[in-house]
Amino acid sequence: MFRRTIVVLLLILGMSSYGQESIVHDLKIQGNKRLKSSFIKKISTIKSGSKLDSLIIEQDILRLKRLPSVSHAYYQVFLSEGNQYNVFYNIEENFTLIPSLNVYTTDDDEFAYRLGLYEFNFLGRNIIFGGFYQKDIFSSYAINFRAPYLFSNKLGIAVNHQDLTTQEPVFFEGETANYKYRNKSFEVLGLYEFNFKNRLELGANYFVEDYKFRGENVNNRPELNVHKWLVKGIYEYNDLDYYYQYVSGFRSQFNFQYVTSTDAMLPDFFIGWNDFFYFKRVGKKGNWASRLRMGLSTNDETPFAPFSVDNNLNVRGVGNTIDRGTGVIVLNTEYRHTLYEKKWFALQGNVFVDSGTWRNPGGDFGDFSKEDNVKVYPGLGLRFIHKKIYNAIFRIDYGFGVTKRATKGLVFGIGQYF
Repeated sequence: MFRRTIVVLLLILGMSSYGQESIVHDLKIQGNKRLKSSFIKKISTIKSGSKLDSLIIEQDILRLKRLPSVSHAYYQVFLSEGNQYNVFYNIEENFTLIPSLNVYTTDDDEFAYRLGLYEFNFLGRNIIFGGFYQKDIFSSYAINFRAPYLFSNKLGIAVNHQDLTTQEPVFFEGETANYKYRNKSFEVLGLYEFNFKNRLELGANYFVEDYKFRGENVNNRPELNVHKWLVKGIYEYNDLDYYYQYVSGFRSQFNFQYVTSTDAMLPDFFIGWNDFFYFKRVGKKGNWASRLRMGLSTNDETPFAPFSVDNNLNVRGVGNTIDRGTGVIVLNTEYRHTLYEKKWFALQGNVFVDSGTWRNPGGDFGDFSKEDNVKVYPGLGLRFIHKKIYNAIFRIDYGFGVTKRATKGLVFGIGQYF
């Protein structure tokens, strides 16, 4: 780091002395084994023959540190000849063939898990390919392919297929009915990166929803099999900086979907939500992390509302899909502190508060303040982190409710909760 600073200072002095623009003679990649040098050069802004600009180099390094295959990156600049310089990008790679595991329970003896395997650096080009198997009473699976830089350093594609089957509570007036719910879908998305901080995803999803009643259907509740089309857009602003397990900065992700239907019981609707993330380093070992989700959908009075209250999505300890709504406000905030660290391993403890509220189907904005709809769950957790394997964070969280009709429960998983 000291050598790099001296070189940059000498570079500035040289430019002022001779009045010449400093030029990149060559970009060289070091330290990478599986990540292709040609791919790194493809996504880098600095090229051979371009103007030497430390700000652009710093942006390239931040982009590299966001890749799943890179645990850390830094650069060096050395004089070549005349006013030309060699730039070296030094890469510390992650292991990227990663199993995933999510397990969640509550004090009602609910138990579900999701087991997957993903390669995050397929073909050495930052392509994500893999899938998962889920057991949540019923069996489910998914296969995912994502290549954000397949066609250029800005344009890529994602293709997803999933066949998910779960038991879903559906909330009729004065009664909760359990359904076997199946969602089988095929999705294609175009991925475009405007610049270092802004990107867009646009695409379509064709899916079939199937609702089968479980148990004795005393009140003749409906069973459905509905074919649907979904148009989807995601816009993301990302200004996060990473240093191993620590994150700092701001990120915003806006999702919008419009869904068409062939059944009046499940009419056409829109759904949109925005996730705001804020991360701040606290001292040398602390990290404060927060996520705020705000969302609305078409406010139909339907038992099949799109926003759910769920253990593994938004409120740790609350249970598996315990309620639904047509609007949502959720705040997750936690303090993470590194308790122990060595070269490749870190142990973090965390203290969190998950809180949220929902608008009832057909209700109004006053529902957000109703006591029955507000959930507040503080809790404690641990993170076991392998610093050289991408997303190798095994988490254990225990959340306990302090609001009306509260539960408590453990949530296990791979990766940070948010």
